[in-house]
Amino acid sequence: MLNQFKKKGGVSMTKDELIDSVASKTDSSKKDVERILSAIMETITNSLTDGEKVALTGFGTFDISKRAARVGVNPQNPGQKIQIPAMTVPKFKAGKSLKDAVK
Repeated sequence: MLNQFKKKGGVSMTKDELIDSVASKTDSSKKDVERILSAIMETITNSLTDGEKVALTGFGTFDISKRAARVGVNPQNPGQKIQIPAMTVPKFKAGKSLKDAVK
């Protein structure tokens, strides 16, 4: 299944397709898998919002990163400079098992 995924502009898996895949692999109902996936995503989001890191051994780590304010260029008008404010953004660092699996 991974072979169908390509870098940049290739095929991607939607949330519904992920739910279908997990449901078929675990003999669970799609409704149960959807509730579990939603709970996982909500828990990760809440943890990151609280400033906590979420580490799933072998899979990867979800964390937050602070980006400093900077001056950028308006892509519609390259001669125009715009001020980009400082912000906090989520980041994900893949674990060794995940990196090895997609090599």
